[in-house]
Amino acid sequence: MVEMWFAILTLMLAGYAIMDGWNIGSGVVQFLVARTPAERRLVISAIGPLWTWHEVWLVASGGVLFVAFPSVLAVALPGFYLAVFVLLWCIVGRGLSLEFGGHLDDPLWRTFWDVAFAAVNLLIAILLGTALGNILRGVPLGPSGKFSLAFFTDFRPRGEVGILDWYTGAVALFTVICVAAHGASYLVWKTEGAVHDRSLTLARRLWLMVFILMPVITVATAVVRPELFTEMLRRPLAWVAVTLALAGSLAVVVGQRRDREGLAFAGGCAFIAGLLGAAAASIFPVMLHSTLGAAYSIDAYAGAVRGPGLGLAAVWWPVAMMLSLVYTAFVLRQFKGKVRMAAGPSA
Repeated sequence: MVEMWFAILTLMLAGYAIMDGWNIGSGVVQFLVARTPAERRLVISAIGPLWTWHEVWLVASGGVLFVAFPSVLAVALPGFYLAVFVLLWCIVGRGLSLEFGGHLDDPLWRTFWDVAFAAVNLLIAILLGTALGNILRGVPLGPSGKFSLAFFTDFRPRGEVGILDWYTGAVALFTVICVAAHGASYLVWKTEGAVHDRSLTLARRLWLMVFILMPVITVATAVVRPELFTEMLRRPLAWVAVTLALAGSLAVVVGQRRDREGLAFAGGCAFIAGLLGAAAASIFPVMLHSTLGAAYSIDAYAGAVRGPGLGLAAVWWPVAMMLSLVYTAFVLRQFKGKVRMAAGPSA
């Protein structure tokens, strides 16, 4: 049962990374592909009304932690206190920029909110990448069973670490480039005209950077946590995830060369899902790795809820998941196809 809920948590996080990832990436590249206020409105129209729904997957991930792994949540939330609240403020800021930006047909007003939209999306990508780096590297858990993170210490990924060091910074950079590439591929799929053409050129360059940096991040991870690759070799699910990532990268390349926009975008989704799946399969059962000593780490079995709670929760989860998937399919069908430049001021 613990293994199943760990897989559910991974699924929730991968869903958020893919679906909100293209929103975040579109915001990151907005000023690179859209050079006029009308074109920036087109980028925002491509995101459409789906951005709030995609954030539900992040909330659902927190719900899974609360239901299945409350001890892990109780330790992690105070430890990542600063990062969590900065992330929440950025998510609020993104919502404000999307909702307020089109209310006044004034160049200064719209430019301000367009800049805010790009800035908060970039910061969200950095925060999520840094968080991923911290999970892979570990946190300074000690005998007390709690930890706190300074902004940085000596930039080394061992011992009394901070939020930032050379490894978490590298993972954050890779994450920003990856979600930017994902967002650019989404804009290629959803837009026409100049925005489409610039997005296509940018997507090709960004995905090339992703594929160049991927071996570098892999080597860096092997230096910081070599045991992850030992575990990966022993777990068939990890190899399935790696295969999915490789197939996704191949789909990106083939889709771009043959002008198959949907294939390239789907390949990016598969690549992200495969990376996160491989990482999750490799770190299991450890959920919070201690950089002070393996004995202080918290694994899924120790952090899981006791008693029949996991079994009872498993009854309602498939129903909730099915409703979510049906609603997602309905909304995507309602807003399928490419968006077009509005003839007049957009609201």
